[in-house]
Amino acid sequence: MKPSNPVNRLLRKNISVGQIAGYAIANFVGLAILLTALQFYRDTTAAENCADDSFISRDYMIISKHVSDVNIFKGKASAFTDDDIAELRAKPWVKNVGVFTPSRFHVNGAVDFAGRGMSTHLFFESIPDEFFDVRPEGWSFDPADTSAIIPIIISRDYLALYNFGFAASRGMPQLSEQLIGSVPLTILISGNGKREYRTGKIVGFSSRLNTIAVPEAFMQWANAEFGDSTEPATVSRLIVETNDPGNPAIATYFDENGIEVSGEKLNQGRAAYFLSIVSAVVIVIGLVICALAFFILMLSISLLLQKNKDKIHDLLMLGYTPRQVGGYYIRMVAKLNGAILLSAIVVAVVASFLWKGLFGSLGLATTGCFVTIVVGIALMALVTAVNIMAIRRNVNRNFFNS
Repeated sequence: MKPSNPVNRLLRKNISVGQIAGYAIANFVGLAILLTALQFYRDTTAAENCADDSFISRDYMIISKHVSDVNIFKGKASAFTDDDIAELRAKPWVKNVGVFTPSRFHVNGAVDFAGRGMSTHLFFESIPDEFFDVRPEGWSFDPADTSAIIPIIISRDYLALYNFGFAASRGMPQLSEQLIGSVPLTILISGNGKREYRTGKIVGFSSRLNTIAVPEAFMQWANAEFGDSTEPATVSRLIVETNDPGNPAIATYFDENGIEVSGEKLNQGRAAYFLSIVSAVVIVIGLVICALAFFILMLSISLLLQKNKDKIHDLLMLGYTPRQVGGYYIRMVAKLNGAILLSAIVVAVVASFLWKGLFGSLGLATTGCFVTIVVGIALMALVTAVNIMAIRRNVNRNFFNS
């Protein structure tokens, strides 16, 4: 059996177990809180980015001007002007703004299903393609092709209203998304003294857009061909992509300018923003605890070296070097930090596993723990490196001052 190093035996006698244990517990708690909060923040961010119709989805808002009694009596439409749109684009929390282009012609849609015909007046709108949450095949239109099918995207809410409202009260059959997408629609377009029949097809369902959307190519052609007015249509609705969702400045600006947000997107943005703030606060708390633990260790080592000053002097006289004496403390700190890091990673991974089940039940995607583990390793490596530098500096000072 290899005899233990006499330097280690000598220095181990005056190690304060209580101080070392205090450092280990504080550093473990701080690092576990930090890594768990970081993983939670990454999981909620992944859920926001992957689930456009989730309760924390918040990057897009559909807005309109408040319809006031004054405007109604004046016969004035509540619409956005070019200056309004330019001012909105200039806001720091706005990433992009899309304009809803409405149809300026009459639309009638008819369908023959299971031997029963239905027809109704419709409306069409179009927006730039980058704002859609679905990208179906065949999303194009060639005006020169008289047999071209008009692709249509409708809101999932419309299908739900038909299935559970209209169909239930009229004894009509309920329709699935796949079935309704296979049924052709007869579209009558009229206006400007012209009328034309076209075939339409529902090619997708949107959870983001509460409208009946058609390609911009079709809308430009139809408005030019059948539009009842040569004047450009007023812009009544906008879709805003924000890069700082939940920012209190958004609600303030909307309130001051009489702007309404469709659905609960603004409240969802606030909830998600609140989650981000809470995660950031918890991460900061974890960092503060880790920093306090670091200073506890530095104070403990400084006290130990001061207490062992005479022994260090004796070791110097016996021919031992500062590297040999400091090596004992360095190995102790490295092993301790390694155990703390491993324990904190286990806590963060287990916590992540527990809330992944809840996220999954809500239809939300999460992310892996690799980045969190790498951050923990990097942070502990930095702390250990600073510990080693401080130990060597203190040992050298005691040697040369003894």
